[in-house]
Amino acid sequence: MDLLRSYADGDEDDESMAVESENPPTTTASTSEATSEPSPDSSPIRLALPCKSSAPKVDDTMLALTVTGDKSQTKPLDPTQHVVAFNPTYDQLWAPIYGPAHPYAKDGIAQGLRNHKLGFVEDAAIEPFVFDEQYNTFYKYGYAADPSSTNYVGDVDALQQNDGISVYNIPQNEQKRRKIEKKKEKLEKLGQNDGEEDGVALDLSEVDNPASEAWIRRNSKSPWAGKREGVGGELTEEQKKYAEEYAKKKGEGAESENNNSNGMIDKSTFHGKEERDYQGRSWIAPPKDAKASNDHCYIPKRLVHTWSGHTKGVSAIRFFPKYGHLILSAGMDTKVKIWDVCGSGKCMRTYMGHSKAVRDIWFSNDGSKFLTASYDKNIKYWDTETGQVISTFSTGKIPYVVRLNPDEDKQNVLLAGMSDKKIVQWDMNSGQITQEYDQHLGAVNTITFVDNNRRFVTSSDDKSLRVWEFGIPVVIKYISEPHMHSMPSIALHPNSNWLAAQSLDNQILIYSTRERFQLNKKKRFAGHIVAGYACQVNFSPDGRFVLSGDGEGRCWFWDWKSCKVFRTLKCHEGVCIGCEWHPLEQSKVATCGWDGLIKYWD
Repeated sequence: MDLLRSYADGDEDDESMAVESENPPTTTASTSEATSEPSPDSSPIRLALPCKSSAPKVDDTMLALTVTGDKSQTKPLDPTQHVVAFNPTYDQLWAPIYGPAHPYAKDGIAQGLRNHKLGFVEDAAIEPFVFDEQYNTFYKYGYAADPSSTNYVGDVDALQQNDGISVYNIPQNEQKRRKIEKKKEKLEKLGQNDGEEDGVALDLSEVDNPASEAWIRRNSKSPWAGKREGVGGELTEEQKKYAEEYAKKKGEGAESENNNSNGMIDKSTFHGKEERDYQGRSWIAPPKDAKASNDHCYIPKRLVHTWSGHTKGVSAIRFFPKYGHLILSAGMDTKVKIWDVCGSGKCMRTYMGHSKAVRDIWFSNDGSKFLTASYDKNIKYWDTETGQVISTFSTGKIPYVVRLNPDEDKQNVLLAGMSDKKIVQWDMNSGQITQEYDQHLGAVNTITFVDNNRRFVTSSDDKSLRVWEFGIPVVIKYISEPHMHSMPSIALHPNSNWLAAQSLDNQILIYSTRERFQLNKKKRFAGHIVAGYACQVNFSPDGRFVLSGDGEGRCWFWDWKSCKVFRTLKCHEGVCIGCEWHPLEQSKVATCGWDGLIKYWD
């Protein structure tokens, strides 16, 4: 019973506490009643104070939902990010990407392929006159034509007021006023403001004609006034003699200008039977049946022909582009010769125009023209068929390498690596230097076009490789390591992904032509001795073999995949400086050496 009573007392206490919380003013009375009858088993008294908040009650649920909803709706979704911090809608996920489309990417997104390290540079051409016209019009009238469309930008009111004229489009009334003022000025100078009184109408064309009387009267203050062209009187015997000597000297001077500084005359000798056959075809025309029999190349084994005609060493050889029915050779005897490969095997033409040894030669894409670079500091552009010199270029320095831009629409652009550390670019149509690439610290040895001819790689005596954007004289990649040596010859692999560089520490190094131009450490071709010689390195047309000459007269062949030596041929007495694989005949290779011979191997 005591236990039940204690529970009842506990309930009453709870009820009294509830009443106290509901009626705060009666708190003291109820507590005095509770203390008057204490229970031995009851819990201690607890005071409960009400909680108060000073902030007004606001229902912000909808507001929060609205704000987050707007953010997610308007926030753009970056296609390159890996984590999305909100739940995007279907429309956001599949929304088109806005921005500049990349011209070389399949999906139109610029994702790595660049033609410049700052992005993609688009070709743009605008005449200086057109640009100046719109520039000055904008600063005078406040509007200009938008070059990307047919609209105008700027002050529309001024455009309507002036009928859209530019600073160079003078209105008719202004033209008339200027013409009248000009006429008045000329009449005033002649002192004939009352021209009608004299009864003579003045012809303005006579005023501008130096042979007319009006022009002489106008320029009467001139010390030469009244004098006509021509000799005033008869020449004496002494004057005639002096004039003849002067004319003779002048003629000799003009003749020597056409020649080289050392008096070399540009000439050519044809050694074939006839320059055109019975069908009227030129001697440089390729045979109609010239085509590759298969794509598989083989290493040559034996000597099939020797061309001997140079009196000194041969520095370079080049097959005729695409067909290889002719081979061009540059000699240290100042001559350039072209030889028949497919037919008689004889020398077809000799080109004489340099006064010192010829260093490098290069064909145009169709083979109808070629370039020669010589130690006489001249670069000559020849017509292959006629032997005429089309043009001559010189900067006063020795050109070590010459190249034409391989693009069909840029065959008039000549690049030359010079002894003064510069790469000079000429426009052969105008004969003007259009660009100079000046970053190397030594003479430039090679120029190799890569990346669809948008870039080119150069090597130099400063033991470095530099990669350039064509037309932009800024190095985009500079490769120089402490272990690197000078690289006097570089060849591009037929798949255009690799460069083979002949290093003067007796090895051939392979570099990628991709963005980073990294050295391929897994591929290295060695065994030959080339230290001190600029021996040419080359590839077979199918890319399976690498070949190079060496300083001991041998030609080396390596397998591209395994990097092992496949075969060596003893080709020349002395240095084997150049080697070239025939573009169509899969097993035929031409080599040249400092013994003056060019040898053909099969």
